[in-house]
Amino acid sequence: MPLPEAQFCEALRALGHVDRLDFVRECLKDEKAAGELAARSTLSLATVSEHLKVLRKSGMLRLNRDGRFWRYRTDQATLTAVGKAILELGEL
Repeated sequence: MPLPEAQFCEALRALGHVDRLDFVRECLKDEKAAGELAARSTLSLATVSEHLKVLRKSGMLRLNRDGRFWRYRTDQATLTAVGKAILELGEL
């Protein structure tokens, strides 16, 4: 199913920040809690949470409940759809 243009633009905007791109990569490897992502970066937990909010809104990350924690994971279907939409730009 093709990615709606508005969602495609939102995903590109979300991926256009180096820290958010790093979070998507980290969550692609394994589910991560916000605190884990903050510990791996130089950003405060509040700033990491704001970046994660942008990524959730764009559909790039999903939240899973794991006991007391919320863990983030990359939405592979959205990531694949964005990649496919980028490739289709050359066909215009």
